[in-house]
Amino acid sequence: MTSASTGASTGARPRVVLVGPPGSGKSTVAQALARRWQLAPRDTDADVESAAGKPVADIFVDDGEPRFRELEHEAVRVALAEHDGVLALGGGAVLHPATQDALAAYREAGGVVVFLDVTLRHAAPRVGFNQSRPLLLGNPRARWQALMDERRPVYQRVATLVVSTDGITPAQVAERIEEALADQRGGSEGGR
Repeated sequence: MTSASTGASTGARPRVVLVGPPGSGKSTVAQALARRWQLAPRDTDADVESAAGKPVADIFVDDGEPRFRELEHEAVRVALAEHDGVLALGGGAVLHPATQDALAAYREAGGVVVFLDVTLRHAAPRVGFNQSRPLLLGNPRARWQALMDERRPVYQRVATLVVSTDGITPAQVAERIEEALADQRGGSEGGR
């Protein structure tokens, strides 16, 4: 087992799982944390694209959202079981009941789920509200806010830690996560 261990001896699993809405910085923060900890980052959206052989937006158009959610849940399940680095989940992954159960089991085994919270004002420039985000088509700002209103309680329920990404860099978010983990574990995370 590598230094990615979160403390339990249940085998490889992510050191941290990041959840949050589009524009919260999950993928970028995962990369920043992975660099700090000398671990591999992983993004379940990339896993879904690899499995399907096409971009997420094309999966939505060609196969529909239900098929995408099936592929997404499978990607989360596999990554939780196999990946021992930093894991970023797609924004809607937490909506699948089986994914919520898998995250609960991960937390019970000592895993850390970080909800990267963000307001629309700070998410908008990051997201760009382009067509690669199929759930934001139409009025993207209103759609983003509606999605966030729907998902916020779920993000909060699955998380063990909440970190706002408003107005700070991904490196600063990574630093806040690292500090919070060190505080939670009495400093045992330091130096890893």
